[in-house]
Amino acid sequence: MNPNLTNPRADEVDAILKRVPFAQTLGMRCEVMGDEMTAILPFQEKLIGNVTIRALHGGAIASFLELTAMLQVFLVSDMPRPPRPINITIDYLRQGHAKDLYARAFVMKMGRRMASVRAEAWQENRTDPVSAITAHFMVAQD
Repeated sequence: MNPNLTNPRADEVDAILKRVPFAQTLGMRCEVMGDEMTAILPFQEKLIGNVTIRALHGGAIASFLELTAMLQVFLVSDMPRPPRPINITIDYLRQGHAKDLYARAFVMKMGRRMASVRAEAWQENRTDPVSAITAHFMVAQD
């Protein structure tokens, strides 16, 4: 693998996912290339929220996006542990079908105390997001 494309914190991101029980329940994983991370939520029947239309549960989507945003802040910072959420706003844009879900987060601003992040989740086409969040995380360490 090209050393310019690897991030030394990629293994730490993987370790965090293994320590978070809810991330394990979701089956979430991340692929890191440099400072870019793509989160993957593999489809599982237990993630269905509406069995009639076979739509993913909104809470699973929101939690997946929150974890994605949190891990992106951790990845691009020098924090010893993941940041704590201050607030999160989610926009459900279209139905999440019974398929794998992907997400990317972008740190809009990293301050001394707070980080502002936007994350989007999609299924087949990245230009057609299923949902998006705007989140703020506490980055000041106690």
